[in-house]
Amino acid sequence: MTERVVLAYSGGLDTSVGIGWIAEETGAEVVAVAVDLGQGGEDMETIRARALDCGAVEAVVADARDEFAHQYCLPALQANALYMDRYPLVSALSRPVIVKHLADAAKKYGATTVAHGCTGKGNDQVRFEVGLGALVPDLRVIAPVRDYAWTREKAIAYAEGRGLPIDVNKKSPFSIDQNVWGRAVETGFLEDLWNAPTKDVYSYTEDPTVHWQAPDELVITFEKGVPVAIDGEAVSVLEAIQQLNRRAGAHGVGRLDMVEDRLVGIKSREVYEAPGAIALITAHQELENVTIERDLARFKRQVEQRWGELVYDGLWFSPLKDALDSFIVKSQEHVSGEIRLRLHGGSAVVTGRRSEQSLYDFNLATYDDGDAFDQSLAKGFVQLWGLPSKIAAKRDQKA
Repeated sequence: MTERVVLAYSGGLDTSVGIGWIAEETGAEVVAVAVDLGQGGEDMETIRARALDCGAVEAVVADARDEFAHQYCLPALQANALYMDRYPLVSALSRPVIVKHLADAAKKYGATTVAHGCTGKGNDQVRFEVGLGALVPDLRVIAPVRDYAWTREKAIAYAEGRGLPIDVNKKSPFSIDQNVWGRAVETGFLEDLWNAPTKDVYSYTEDPTVHWQAPDELVITFEKGVPVAIDGEAVSVLEAIQQLNRRAGAHGVGRLDMVEDRLVGIKSREVYEAPGAIALITAHQELENVTIERDLARFKRQVEQRWGELVYDGLWFSPLKDALDSFIVKSQEHVSGEIRLRLHGGSAVVTGRRSEQSLYDFNLATYDDGDAFDQSLAKGFVQLWGLPSKIAAKRDQKA
């Protein structure tokens, strides 16, 4: 029986060339797997046809948009996941769902090897291979671009020499990865940290300094941490992200320009657009402020940071990540209610909150008539709260 290799296929130059190259080098048949994560661009059937034209014996196209939104983006939303307190894990979230579909295809088609098009300098090689190791540990993994120094020039020469149906002249100055949760842009002139992003860097968002519009005010309804309606109209998780990508993107919400600590040990300049993700996380965080008890909220912030680091580091399928998932789901039991957001000038600002699960008590919070807080109790509380520090200070003064 002929060996088979399952290839993570994007439809671009490197993975299109990879089909024939892998077949020639290994003698194996190549099964191409493309996954629709709401990234837009070319029609997925066009991508499937290109894979077959480039020599794949089979090409699988998986519509994983709802799966990605509900099983990957939603946990990130409930974790308020922002790597380095800023990046909403755009690419990091997409890799495990692609890995899952690669593993499924490998089992279905009896593949002995899985291939991807990642370089040796990025995080994605780790995310693919560690994820595959967790799901299909007996399979071999190859990465032609990394393992065989496969350059763009070599890929173009290979495509031209074999007449592959690829437009090799269309060259973006950037490396771009996108899905419904956001868009990541790097390389080109962005590698000089002093260079400001130009307008052609962006696609999901309008420039808030140029495209002035009246503020857009909307109400997001959550049930147990899940966005279920916008302005009273029921939405799926995918629809919530898509609608907020449009509405928040029109006001330039979700633009990020940052120097990021990569897993492989280098710093990288990245530009992100994530209007829907940032708007949803902003609203969700505020609803948690209203509905989650103080100590749980404090501990959850520690969990959020670690959860984000695990996902960024390619450990989606790890035991710790799985355990933290359970904690986060439990923490969402009372995160139900409505948040009003104003989108304008590049910002998503909370202007209202209401919830039947609210821990905010007006009569305890007010300084006006009706104040139910017994301030006479505060004096003793303050004295007892500060007593350990006071005793230590007295000791230190003697020394």
